[in-house]
Amino acid sequence: MTTAAPAPAPATGVGPLLRGWRERRRLSQLELALRADSSARHISFVETGRSRPSEEMILKLADHLDVPMRDRNGLLLAAGYAPRYAETTLDDPSMSALREGIARLLEGYEPYPALVVDAAYNVVAANRGIMALLDGVPEHLLTAPLNAMRLALHPEGLASRLLNYREWRAHLLHQMERQIALARYEPLRAVYDEVAAYPAPEGADAFDRTVEPEPYAHFALPMVVEHGGQVLSFVSSIATFNTPMDVTVAELAIETLLPADPATAKYLRTLAS
Repeated sequence: MTTAAPAPAPATGVGPLLRGWRERRRLSQLELALRADSSARHISFVETGRSRPSEEMILKLADHLDVPMRDRNGLLLAAGYAPRYAETTLDDPSMSALREGIARLLEGYEPYPALVVDAAYNVVAANRGIMALLDGVPEHLLTAPLNAMRLALHPEGLASRLLNYREWRAHLLHQMERQIALARYEPLRAVYDEVAAYPAPEGADAFDRTVEPEPYAHFALPMVVEHGGQVLSFVSSIATFNTPMDVTVAELAIETLLPADPATAKYLRTLAS
């Protein structure tokens, strides 16, 4: 069974937390100091608790350490400051412009599949292209909260129709491993542990051997899936919001599935019509 790296022991106080992020990014105190226009001595004092950093200094260090927005709030709280970033639910009235923008984007991408997920790959929005791909997936996998990784890798989900199952599974698990290494987010680790333990769907070894080489070179690893007797090939693109000021928005990702061959594009247009 594939396993992600174990979570580090929790640190207390802003100093040890910052040291943990610095070590995770594999930076020396001097390297961080140079990036943050500080000194290695001051960074050392902050990490050992001999100096209490200002709110601005914490945010500057967090920026250079690429600390996720959720954890930046945690650093501020550990230092005795108020959180800087709100965490607003998507159904809040203040998020109406965001919801409408996402809906227009997903609709505009049809008939090609597109969806929006949060930091644990829970689906918060999807278009009709995605729902068409999920046709035939058992109802128990389609109940809330819908999770993209569960749908992709569960032996009763898309995994049973993925013709390059082992390749695509390895790609998705590696993607989650990288995210777990960059951010300490336990809900994502729980999803990883669950889907990594799924057994392969029946016939998975045969799937990979039956995919015929395409007459052209792929520019990215495709997801090859059977749908209604047709072999479809997609490449995935993921986009996030620039300069978010809210934890919820910072953790959203828009994934679009681009047809990797003309036959897939034609089939999706026919299916939509």
